[in-house]
Amino acid sequence: MAIDILIKNAICVSHNGIEPSDVAIKDDIIVAIGHLDNLEAEEVIDATGLHLMPGVIDTQVHFREPGDNAKEDLAKEDMESGSRAAVMGGVTAVFEMPNAKPLTTTAKALNDNVKRAANHMWCDFAFYVGASSKNAKNLHKLERLPGCCGIKISMGASTGDLLISDDQKLADILSNGTRRIAIHAEDNDRLIERKHLSEEGGVSQHPVWHDAQTSHMATDRILEIARRTGRPIHLLHVSTENEMALLAAYKDVASVEVTPQHLNLSAPECYEELGTYAQMNPPIRDEAERIGLWKALSAGIVDVLGSGHSPQDKELKGLPYPQSPSGMPGVQTMLPIMLDQVNKGFLSMERLVDLTSSGPARLFNIAGKGRLAVGYDADLTLVDLKRKWTIEEDWLQSKCGWSPFTGRQIIGKPVGTFVRGRKVMWEGTLAEEATGQPIRFQDTLNG
Repeated sequence: MAIDILIKNAICVSHNGIEPSDVAIKDDIIVAIGHLDNLEAEEVIDATGLHLMPGVIDTQVHFREPGDNAKEDLAKEDMESGSRAAVMGGVTAVFEMPNAKPLTTTAKALNDNVKRAANHMWCDFAFYVGASSKNAKNLHKLERLPGCCGIKISMGASTGDLLISDDQKLADILSNGTRRIAIHAEDNDRLIERKHLSEEGGVSQHPVWHDAQTSHMATDRILEIARRTGRPIHLLHVSTENEMALLAAYKDVASVEVTPQHLNLSAPECYEELGTYAQMNPPIRDEAERIGLWKALSAGIVDVLGSGHSPQDKELKGLPYPQSPSGMPGVQTMLPIMLDQVNKGFLSMERLVDLTSSGPARLFNIAGKGRLAVGYDADLTLVDLKRKWTIEEDWLQSKCGWSPFTGRQIIGKPVGTFVRGRKVMWEGTLAEEATGQPIRFQDTLNG
């Protein structure tokens, strides 16, 4: 059998645990795993001392293409730059949020996004369809279209058509369809009532305005609706220990995401050090909440890591609070930051793979991805778990040009990213062309 790529002597993190092994790739697919001394290949990669993971899947990014020609849109991100950042950080597939211009709320907009992204993005991709009052009756059809990873609901911290804050509308949407729905859970009425709190004291007031109760109230409401309707939901960027305790009682209907930002930053220090660059929704909270999130991750309540990648232009981000926009980049730093946590002993490599590969594949019924196994797509992330380095701006690929982790010294770095057998990043160098394609889902393949 003629092999395209043979990765030799890797420390494979797979369903068998962690063990030295070789991996053979042919025509986009993993075709053999084991001690493959008798195979010949067009390219042989010596991965001695490196860990080989299933390709990392980031289930929450905001690349915001298409956008308008305003400076703030051009400076934030687009599909090419965002996906370039992804593969530089070891990410092989992303789920894109619907807050583009126009919003991804129709079949036409979804199809346009898929066409734009094909062979333009460096990683594979899928798009959420945003739930709105206008498309509520058609969501069961929209969620089945090729390239769609599911439905997204914003209960707060949003405006216009993407804001769904009424319980009856939420119940109507959850009753219409079957696929898992991603939820941004903040109580919009409470945010409106507390808006005045943002006007005094600067950015340190952000977690006061968007307080823990704002998140807990919304999470409590949507969990009750999910159980009543029998609809699986996915709580994005959970930020409080009390929410985690509540979610533990609803694992039959709810899955849970945390971000590296909420796991690695805490107030008030982050606001003192980063100012408005630490501003995101829901907010970075105090050290007790950060520790509570780690406890939930260790207890298995957390299902996936998502970067929540939402870059903002430096000039706009530097405006006085609350004029400054919320959001920070993260798709490129997600894996490196968490590899550093592996080295610090806070989680194992097996658990990291569950959070970034097998977990997303399991929750969203991804076909052929999320597992280092024969017959699966050759989406692979090769990391040097012992490499000591510093995150610098010149390594970042996002158009925004900054990160909350710039200057941080860490141990662990992605050195190779393979998307369907193509080596799209190697030691910080990109391939000659982007070849990203839509992610396939069992729900879509089944019709």
